[in-house]
Order: sequence, then C-alpha cells, then structure tokens
Amino acid sequence: MEKKNFIGHLASWLNWQRFTFSLTLIFFLTGILFPFYWMVSSSFKSKAEIGGREPVYIPSELRLDAYKELFDPNNESFQNFGQNILNTFQVAVPTTIIAVILAVLGAYAIARLRFKGKEALLNSILMIYLFPGVLLIIPLFAMLAQVADKLGFNVQDNLAVLIFTYLAQTLPVALYMLTNYFRTIPDEIEQAGLIDGCSRFEVIWRITLPLAIPALVSVGIYTFMIAWNEFLYALVFLNSPDMFTMPIKINTIFNDPTPRPHVVMAASTIMTIPIVTLFLAMERFLTEGLTAGGVKG
Repeated sequence: MEKKNFIGHLASWLNWQRFTFSLTLIFFLTGILFPFYWMVSSSFKSKAEIGGREPVYIPSELRLDAYKELFDPNNESFQNFGQNILNTFQVAVPTTIIAVILAVLGAYAIARLRFKGKEALLNSILMIYLFPGVLLIIPLFAMLAQVADKLGFNVQDNLAVLIFTYLAQTLPVALYMLTNYFRTIPDEIEQAGLIDGCSRFEVIWRITLPLAIPALVSVGIYTFMIAWNEFLYALVFLNSPDMFTMPIKINTIFNDPTPRPHVVMAASTIMTIPIVTLFLAMERFLTEGLTAGGVKG
C-alpha cells in the first residue's frame, strides 16, 4: 500500500464542510489575535516604525523606550503609570466585591422570598441597565454633589465616590444574572438545610453559595471588567493626574501635543494583560456559570 504524504493526508481529510469551518476559524482567529499582536508589537517599535507609511509587522528590535517612559522616574517624560495602575485596582476590586455581595443578597431575596411586585422589581432593575450611562451621569453627579456639601467631602478626585457610581452600572445586571441562576438551584436542598436547623444566612453560606460559585465568578469577572475599563465616569469625577485610572491616563497620553503612539500601545498592553489572564484562568468557571444549573449529576 502506497504511503501518503502530508498533502495526500490533507486531501483525504478535507471536505467542503471542514474547509468552510477551517476558513471561518482562521478568519475569526486572525480578526481577534492580530489586533492584540499589533498592539503588543507596536509598543516595542520606534517612532519611525510605528508612524511610517509602510506598516512594520515585526519591530527591528525590542525597544523598551515606551515602558521606560511609563515606569522609569529618571525618564524625562516619566508618566508615573504605576500610580494609575494602583488607582484602577483600588476602584475595580472594591467595586467587584461590593457588587457581588449586594447582588447575592438581593438576587436571593428575589429568587426565594415571596412578596408583591417581585417580577416587576426584577424587570425594572434590568430596564435601568438598558439606559446609556451618559443619561445617568448628570443626575448622579448632582445628587452626589449635594450629599458631599452636606457631609463635607469632595466629590471630585474621590475614588470612593467613583466606586459608588460604578455600582450604579454593575448592580442591575449582576442582580439579574444571579437571580436567574439561584432559580435553577432546587428549593428542596435549602429546605432540607432549614429543617436541619440552619438559619437562612447559614443556608445561603453553606448550600447556595457553593452551588453558585460559577455564577459568582462570572458576575465578579463581568463587574471587574466594567470597572477596569470604565472611561466616562472616571473622566467626569477625576481631575488630578495622580488620581487618574488607566483609561484616563491612556487618553491623556494619546491627546498629548507630542504624538507618542508607542507609549499608548505599551500602556494599552499593560491594561489588557490582566483581563486576558483573568479570563483564561477562570474560563472553566465562566463556562459553567453560563451553562450549568444547580443540580450536579
């Protein structure tokens, strides 16, 4: 029997269905991965390479000039980007924790407790999320400014105030997602816990939350991603460069009179890597949170 070479094996394996699927997969992978590659590679390019008429796909050498400008205090154009990273973490992490805790309590109440107007409440919560953020920013700012005048704190350059505004954006969808997930958990499991002498909070802690870990992770990542990438509210509430989050700082560098696109790409790379890493590390929980129910067989 004659042995087939690689081309022969490929020809015998390939059919129109597999060819179409492979072509579509290559197209989507290229569309997703190439912009990320271009961003990372451009952070190592020189100004001539990144600003020339002919595209340079591979930098001639791995220059660290852009990263030195972001992090090296001895650089004449030092951007102190480390402080912006810290500010972003100080906003995104508390927003995620508070949103998940409040969403767990609210979603459990809607999913398990009986009271009038429950469905209307859930639908109204989702409707709030449908409004663009730009419509809420003026009422939120006016309300917080009045509260700040009475309590004696500054609404500008206040990360705690920014966290509160992010909760207004993230809580509605977190409540809706967790409510639907809690409804998939059989009520009989919780009733057995109550019969065994557990309080309602002990049932939530010992029974409901362990079953809802995939949903909690999904909601947490979604909330963290919103707070990590948010631009509009941070632009309105933050004025001092030392308080800027990463999206505002990147916009500031981009709008500088002296164009430095390689620095913008370097900052964007640093901002993107934690989100990509988080998604890859939590991929299993994300899949379960979107597809699995509460009963494990």
